[in-house]
Amino acid sequence: MPIKKRSEVRAEFARLGLSYSAWATHHGYNVNLVIAIVNDNDENPVRKCARGASHNIAVQLRIKDGEVQQVAAPRMPVFA
Repeated sequence: MPIKKRSEVRAEFARLGLSYSAWATHHGYNVNLVIAIVNDNDENPVRKCARGASHNIAVQLRIKDGEVQQVAAPRMPVFA
């Protein structure tokens, strides 16, 4: 699949009438992180999306090439 520019992703969201919040919630991501990635600058992005949730978001939005990595759920401490 071809890599998209962030402006193309924004246009697609607008065309579909889809909110960033709905997309983030559906995919289990932080809304503010999705907004920061989509609204970042293509030429000199603040978020490099190199690892973790940022990487997964960028891959799923087709802003970058790669594979979505499954992150293990955080472990809750067991109190005895």
